[in-house]
Amino acid sequence: MTTLRMTEIPAGTIVLRDEGTKASWKVEVDAFLLAPCPVTRDLYGAVLGGAFSALSGTTPMTEVSWTEAVRFCNVLSRESGLRPCYSIGDDPDALDVTCDWTADGYRLPAEAEWEYACRAGTSDVRYGELDDIAWYRGNSGGALHDVAGKEPNAWGLHDMIGNVWEWCWDVYDPRVYGPYRVFRGGGAFDRAWGCRASTRRKSHPTLSIDDLGFRLARSRG
Repeated sequence: MTTLRMTEIPAGTIVLRDEGTKASWKVEVDAFLLAPCPVTRDLYGAVLGGAFSALSGTTPMTEVSWTEAVRFCNVLSRESGLRPCYSIGDDPDALDVTCDWTADGYRLPAEAEWEYACRAGTSDVRYGELDDIAWYRGNSGGALHDVAGKEPNAWGLHDMIGNVWEWCWDVYDPRVYGPYRVFRGGGAFDRAWGCRASTRRKSHPTLSIDDLGFRLARSRG
């Protein structure tokens, strides 16, 4: 059985903002649990085994689509004796995926949870000096780095900004972008302006690229 260390995130509120549309909206965030680091290659390989069993290392797992990330969450939940959060169908756009927020299994964070946890009570664009907290284009050497190599935020969360982008649960804007899902945080190949707590990006849930990973969350019982 896999047991992961998770960080307790207190309840609170967050105001999200989309720079493209200039829209802002306030979200109430319930207390939840969040992994202190993104999912690593070690963890991904250990949980899925088979073709992935050769994966190793503590760099973030990348080239994982949104649909693959939610499936991983369900596999890990079952292995850990927890109730899976996701019901997954066969829609190629993943619009038939539903989440049971009362389940105690692993899941992706909601976008509001992600930004709220990233800020950790701060209101600036970042929770510290960029070179101290993040791997980005200016210091990464064009490569991903082991997780937790930079300073955490006030709640003990590493790599919320930089190293890899992280999938969130939410659909970005279904009226304009259809099934595209949100990812957050900036990555090792991004310039400084892309590595901010409020930066929002999106893509199709089948996208998998070399600077996009994910982080695990759990609802509080």
